[in-house]
Amino acid sequence: MAWLPTLIKACYFVAALLFILGLKRMSSPRTARGGIVWAGFGMLLAVLATFFLPDMHNRGLIIAAVLIGVAAAWWSGRRVAMTAMPQMVALYNGMGGGAAAAIGAVELIGYARGLGLLHAVPDTSPLRPEAWAVNGLPPALSPTELALGVLGALIGAVSFSGSLVAFAKLQGWMDKRFVFPGQRTVNLLLLAAAVVAGVLLATSHASAALIVAFFALALLFGLMMTLPIGGADMPVVISLYNAFTGLAVSFEGFVLGNEAMIIAGMVVGAAGTLLTQLMAKAMNRSIGNVLFGSFGAAGGEAQAIEGAQKPVDASDAAVMMAYAERVVIVPGYGLAVAQAQHKVWEFAQLLIKRGVKVKFAIHPVAGRMPGHMNVLLAEAGVPYDLIADMDDINPEFPATDVALVIGANDVVNPLAKTDPASPIYGMPILDVSAAKHVIVIKRGKGTGFAGIENALFYADNTRMLYGDGQAAVGELVASLKEIDA
Repeated sequence: MAWLPTLIKACYFVAALLFILGLKRMSSPRTARGGIVWAGFGMLLAVLATFFLPDMHNRGLIIAAVLIGVAAAWWSGRRVAMTAMPQMVALYNGMGGGAAAAIGAVELIGYARGLGLLHAVPDTSPLRPEAWAVNGLPPALSPTELALGVLGALIGAVSFSGSLVAFAKLQGWMDKRFVFPGQRTVNLLLLAAAVVAGVLLATSHASAALIVAFFALALLFGLMMTLPIGGADMPVVISLYNAFTGLAVSFEGFVLGNEAMIIAGMVVGAAGTLLTQLMAKAMNRSIGNVLFGSFGAAGGEAQAIEGAQKPVDASDAAVMMAYAERVVIVPGYGLAVAQAQHKVWEFAQLLIKRGVKVKFAIHPVAGRMPGHMNVLLAEAGVPYDLIADMDDINPEFPATDVALVIGANDVVNPLAKTDPASPIYGMPILDVSAAKHVIVIKRGKGTGFAGIENALFYADNTRMLYGDGQAAVGELVASLKEIDA
């Protein structure tokens, strides 16, 4: 069947188009669901085409692995709560990086065996479509393939171990930040050692000990790079490791000569890189600081916050918003924890029926991953034209009668603009404090995920409505219905 390779490449081309079109549709909340479906069909087509590659080995094992992976993903996808979605994304992203690193490991072991440095290695590989040569040795890797294989393995290993740490932090299994003196220097030395080991591997010095040392250093660097990162910076970390995984997959695709891996990896890598830049800008951090800085490290003694938090009853808060002209609702991770998005939209609909102009304000890094709040509001059925980004909504806060903050903390903290010693100083925030009145729904008086006290809660125009997010909004709904009765 001489036409089979051409058909496989055509399937890869169609799959690549579906990846790109799917990603394009994901750029808008209105078409994101369809984009995911398109990209999913592209992946299915690429996987099916791969099974027909000439001389493909171990199909039974591959099918078994695919079935296990699909079953695990289906089960977890249906059972994991929306609040746990960020750590699931981090975990799945780490699996992608680990897969790319595993491909690099197999290729490096085969390369070392071809040099006569290793012997107890199987004579077949399911990864390279051209299979092994007749004499039992793997096909020779060109210098470019070898360099890309090493680079992909390095990036994939870093993404794997770093994503596991991010998962553990988000899951609450690990302290949010872990720092020690000289940590940045240690990290740079680990990276330098991993790069040196990689250069040696790429220049015909492959050996079992060197391969093990290379992966050990790469995995350790991923761990050490992520340990000092605070919880407030997790959106940046997730998007960064997403870019890493895409690049790693693309590089390994070059080694395997697999067009689908090359294109899919490049698309994911490019999208992840752009998203990381946007997230870093939203956090007022450079990419270099994301890679090597100790996130959230304060530069001095923080300013003392004067005043006291002033509570308000749900009935009084409902009256304030019922007779307001403009209300802006600011959701945060606390809304996700309380699963209050449906109640919030019910409350917003009641206000709109009264003639109140209602908008939802979204900070780029609100929640635990990019787009977290947008997903929650879309799940509740909030129309997209009522959702405004930070840059669009900030000029409207001075003309806003009431800003209702639900579970948000660091993204509305005025210290980001007033306190140079604050860990979040310089981070663009939602200018909620500029509204005429601010109502904050919060479970208690504790600090946010970054562990920073919020000056907004002590401002003269702020009132605190304490309680679970869903219960508190439910009280607002009940009070508003009583006014309309």
